[in-house]
Amino acid sequence: MIDKNSVIHKNAKIAETAEVGPYVVIGPNVEIYDNVKIYSHVNISGNTKIDEGTKIFPFASIGNDPQDLKYKGENTKLEIGKNNSIREYVTINPGTEGGGGLTKIGDNCLFMISSHVAHDCRVGNNVIIANNVPLGGHVTIEDNVVIGGNSAVQQFTRIGKMAMIGGMTGVLHDVIPYGLSTGNRNSLQGLNLIGLRRAKFENKDILGLSEAYKEIFATKNINENISKLNGSFKENPLVKNVIDFITKDKKRSICTPFS
Repeated sequence: MIDKNSVIHKNAKIAETAEVGPYVVIGPNVEIYDNVKIYSHVNISGNTKIDEGTKIFPFASIGNDPQDLKYKGENTKLEIGKNNSIREYVTINPGTEGGGGLTKIGDNCLFMISSHVAHDCRVGNNVIIANNVPLGGHVTIEDNVVIGGNSAVQQFTRIGKMAMIGGMTGVLHDVIPYGLSTGNRNSLQGLNLIGLRRAKFENKDILGLSEAYKEIFATKNINENISKLNGSFKENPLVKNVIDFITKDKKRSICTPFS
């Protein structure tokens, strides 16, 4: 159902089961899949795909040009997955040619009021981004991450799976999977043990991760500390995820208790 007061370009592809409220503007290269609900006063443009069941609330701006001075109108894309909730005043930009040309969001995410996803970001599944949180360009957010309100994530930063970022945190350093990070300039405060238990990971793996955490961050020489870990730690899937994250090529330094 499309409200008669909306402006929909004739080339836009909108599923019959999608619902478009009044005063919505949708551009020619937009694809909207089944059971998407778009409330009033939403603007959707660019090469944008919005998958099944996603809801977009009033005054959101989706797919408009990146806020990157190097962007000159290149043919880039934005892909939004299934069952996301995109609340009021959220802005999400497509990719840029220099960043791979794609901004991609997974499934079952919640973007609270006035949050922003910049160009070339990759956001996983089941992510919660609270009110007034901007993600800078090229940021990677893995699955099941929670970012508290009024935080800000610097460009090229990575946040590992099931990490939690406290409110009003300036994220300048990469946050390991399962990490807890807070601070005006973020430091590592420990592990998201409650989240791990709720996710029903085995107790032995959680305990192993806790012990490995102490070893990895025993001193500021993280790579040397990792090299000293014994084989049993490296067989732990949670520890392996953390080590892989730390040793992967990166633009930003790793967030540590010493940050």
